[in-house]
Amino acid sequence: MDGKKERKIKCVVWDLDNTLWDGVLLEDQNVCLRENIVHIIKTLDERGILQSVASRNEHSLAMKKLEEIGLAEYFLYPQIHWNAKSTSIKTVAQCINIGIDTLAFIDDQPFEREEVSFSLPEVLCIDAEDLSTILDMPEMNPRFITEDSKIRRKMYISDIERNKTEESFQGSQDEFMSSLGMILSISPVSQDDLQRAEELTVRTHQLNTTGYTYSYEELEAISKSPDHKLLIVSLEDKYGTYGKIGLIMIECKESIWSIKLLLMSCRVMSRGIGSILLNYILKQSKNNDVKLRAEFVKTDRNRMMYITYKFSGFKEIYEEGNKILFENDFSTIQDFPPYIKINAPELSNWVPERENMVLL
Repeated sequence: MDGKKERKIKCVVWDLDNTLWDGVLLEDQNVCLRENIVHIIKTLDERGILQSVASRNEHSLAMKKLEEIGLAEYFLYPQIHWNAKSTSIKTVAQCINIGIDTLAFIDDQPFEREEVSFSLPEVLCIDAEDLSTILDMPEMNPRFITEDSKIRRKMYISDIERNKTEESFQGSQDEFMSSLGMILSISPVSQDDLQRAEELTVRTHQLNTTGYTYSYEELEAISKSPDHKLLIVSLEDKYGTYGKIGLIMIECKESIWSIKLLLMSCRVMSRGIGSILLNYILKQSKNNDVKLRAEFVKTDRNRMMYITYKFSGFKEIYEEGNKILFENDFSTIQDFPPYIKINAPELSNWVPERENMVLL
């Protein structure tokens, strides 16, 4: 377990002129892609690294060119206008809902890279002349490439479709949620899940109760431990799968269960998944007649998880520095919302169950 995270890039933001292609589009609409660019873009995509655009250009012309060369689908929330590149990068980060320090920016112009570095020092700026080495950079190489990694861009495209539908939906929030047909599945982590479980601890910063990183080997040992329950969470709806979006680690002693880690992807923040997972754990703890506690470590990003604990009736019983210990007296257990189906195991004390799945 490690509270420090090795830097990994979640999104690469590309300039266009003399970066993605040789030449300036407004001067020559027959610009040609730079050597090996398609391979780089597709490889980053296969590794689960998202991509976008920050270009000072005429929007319709640039998008037409990206469509023409078959690359438009690889770029989420492209920012093509005449504003500062730092503004574009902030917009991309906000739209994808990731930290600024998980973005890289590629541009041929020193002035543009310096402007971004000055305004957003957390962004990794790369000279377009160094493209030949980008795929070898440690920041661009996740330890594992999971099934979720391979379809990450497509999952974000589904999110864009959901968001557009939600914006135009005529009805209440609960009615919209009901229209999605969501199914939340909670299951013990299997051998096949361990790579994704490690990836979740490495990539998830905002909705993470401790900020700790766990290695594949640590998670494998915990998954086999008789006094721990390690659960992975997935979500799907009528638009497709969100993938495996959450991880729960519970230490189970004879009379006390302690939530050691609860995290979930920021893509499900608006779906109320945090409260649903806590209610599931509360119900299982009460059924086993044990106290339920939860460890929390304050970081500069995870206040939303603190609020989630408080809304679910957890009370602080101990605090030292940035560490908090919560306890819940089960007085606030709620029914699961009717707009979502929960497929989850009944948990028993001590021995992790890997079967006995029921529909709640």
